[in-house]
Amino acid sequence: MSPQVPENNNRDAELSSNSVGPASEKPRRRLFAWFNKLSMSAKLLLLTIAFVMIAEILIFVPSVANFRKNWLTERLAAAQIASLAAEAVPDKKLPDRLRNELLSKAGVHAVALRRVDTRRLLLQSDMPAKIDGHYDLRTDSSLKLVGDALAVFVSAPDRKIRVVGQPGFRGGVFIEIVVDEAPLKAAMFAFGWNILGLSIIISFITATLVYFSLRELLVKPMMRLTRNVVEFSKDPENPNRIIEPSGRTDEFGAAEHELATMQRQLAGMLQQKNHLAALGLAVSKINHDLRNMLANAQLISDRFGTIKNPTVQRFAPKLIASLDRAIRLCSDTLRYGRAQEMPPARERFAVKPMLQEVGESFGLPIPGRLNWTVDADDDLEIDADRDQLYRVLSNLCRNAVQVLELETRESGANTIKVRAWRNGANVIIEVSDTGPGLPAKARAHLFEAFKGAVRKGGTGLGLAISAELIRAHGGSIELVDTTRGATFRISMPDTAVDLSAERARRGLRKGSGPYSQLGS
Repeated sequence: MSPQVPENNNRDAELSSNSVGPASEKPRRRLFAWFNKLSMSAKLLLLTIAFVMIAEILIFVPSVANFRKNWLTERLAAAQIASLAAEAVPDKKLPDRLRNELLSKAGVHAVALRRVDTRRLLLQSDMPAKIDGHYDLRTDSSLKLVGDALAVFVSAPDRKIRVVGQPGFRGGVFIEIVVDEAPLKAAMFAFGWNILGLSIIISFITATLVYFSLRELLVKPMMRLTRNVVEFSKDPENPNRIIEPSGRTDEFGAAEHELATMQRQLAGMLQQKNHLAALGLAVSKINHDLRNMLANAQLISDRFGTIKNPTVQRFAPKLIASLDRAIRLCSDTLRYGRAQEMPPARERFAVKPMLQEVGESFGLPIPGRLNWTVDADDDLEIDADRDQLYRVLSNLCRNAVQVLELETRESGANTIKVRAWRNGANVIIEVSDTGPGLPAKARAHLFEAFKGAVRKGGTGLGLAISAELIRAHGGSIELVDTTRGATFRISMPDTAVDLSAERARRGLRKGSGPYSQLGS
């Protein structure tokens, strides 16, 4: 049973120590909570007064020490002057009345002077029975002088002290006096009250000047920024809530300018988001009806397969494939109801047949108006989602066809050329035309929705969708600088493979086979 007693005592001690810790922090928390409730102007005023008072205290302490030293030095000088009068008397015997008067004028009880060979007690009245303190002004350090000065304020009354100092004139090793500390204490209290009153006046004057200066320079601009942010957050789509820069050239002026730019961009983005939301709702409604129309068209197109006409037999499968693709796209849009595209379902397939299919879907070439050229090897394969890549190439070719149809009215036949080749683990596809090219305004927002439109009535969605689909494959799409027309270059990387597993599956050694160029 005995081992359990210390354990309980330790637990009690631990609990008591834990309970004391948080309780001791409560006053501090209440202090900071009170301070945090103040406005910035009030905090600034209080901190300014506090800092000025701290500076005055740092000045007050050495000033009091220097005042005490000067007071005692004056007493030493007065005592030495009185001793000179005593030495001038024949036989150096002063009448008691004259001696008491000299000591009274000097404010001391006794004066002694030490020269090289002798030490003489020049003046002496009724000596006190006890000396309460001994101070040597010749050797005391600055820190000790400060400590002795502060000790005067809390010392007992009617103290008698012995002071040793350097003689002011007539030579000698040192001079020492015995003096009452009460007059010194009274003089130091008077000096301290004067310094305190002056410090308070200086503190309030300085704090007032600093307060109003900082209020104009810092607090008011900050309050203006804060007020604008709060008002703007209530209605960020209202252009009237955007801050107007004051034209200042300092940091607050830069902050106002950047805040105005950010608010303007945010308001534009919110308006665009609302526009996209409304557009998405409208597209969903149209898409639903469009899917039904395409389904009816698909039923009708199925009948074309029964017609034995060679031309019909040639184009009917392509028409049915296009309708299937359109219906599948409508169904996916309604199913997911989101702006984000589905992840690509990648597979390897030949590039050239798909490029030819894109041209045939636009009826290219058009003799005398639009030429269509496909430059790709028959065995070139690409690793991608076929439907998504078809959409990308259709968007690029559609834009080229729409632009060149306007150009052919004046300049005759133009050309759309599609090239494809392999570069290491990437397949490069270029779609170029001989049109007028893209204006600078379209280049600045080329792949941004509703901003990169070139022709009147366009939305700019085609290039934005194309860029999103290519990025989902880990590839890139860019506009290549050319002397004439517009050239878009697509870089599509192959899917990363585990080379060791692939070699094991195919029975290949390291450094050989079709995957040897894909890296290790």
